[in-house]
Amino acid sequence: MPYLTTASDGRQLLFLHVQPKGSKTRIVGLHDQRLKIAVSSPPVDGKANKEVVRFLASVIGVGKKDIVIKAGLQSRKKTVLVSSVSAAALREIIQSFI
Repeated sequence: MPYLTTASDGRQLLFLHVQPKGSKTRIVGLHDQRLKIAVSSPPVDGKANKEVVRFLASVIGVGKKDIVIKAGLQSRKKTVLVSSVSAAALREIIQSFI
């Protein structure tokens, strides 16, 4: 499974592996064909999920409303829908961090 695909509605699907309680929030690389993101927030009361949304919106350059965690709210493995950006542009942005 690649870390990025296009959904049937044209939005982008990002497959993530999230590592909570990292030293800082950043893109680490790839893990099991998923984009690995370390977040500084703990996995308590949705804090890590909020940090994932905030961080991705900032990195990609879209609003937080354009980032939706579709699956994996209580898991390290998450599926995220990204609106308002093409697959090519999103892949280019991510590649600059890997």
